[in-house]
Amino acid sequence: MSGYEQSGLHGRWVHSHEEDTEREMVFRPGTHSLPPSRGRTWLELHSDGTYVESSPGPVDLPEESTGSWALENGRLVLGADGDRPGEAWEVTSAEPDRLVVKK
Repeated sequence: MSGYEQSGLHGRWVHSHEEDTEREMVFRPGTHSLPPSRGRTWLELHSDGTYVESSPGPVDLPEESTGSWALENGRLVLGADGDRPGEAWEVTSAEPDRLVVKK
């Protein structure tokens, strides 16, 4: 992921679980056409360092959370607001139409 700019990650990224492997998760831009699904996680990474995440909840309704994000040494670091745990994923590929992170 070396040489990739943090600004290239700004925008909405939707989890394309059909493309996942055992070790990696694939996200596509929010404008990308994906097949129907019972629910998809998406991340919206803002240029001010904040993010919004939406994931299917226990009754298949979306639940949103917020926090801060940064790109640190090739890792996408998500710091969730409140008592939710944060996450850090190694970015293995970042293209305008495809973001791949290690689980």
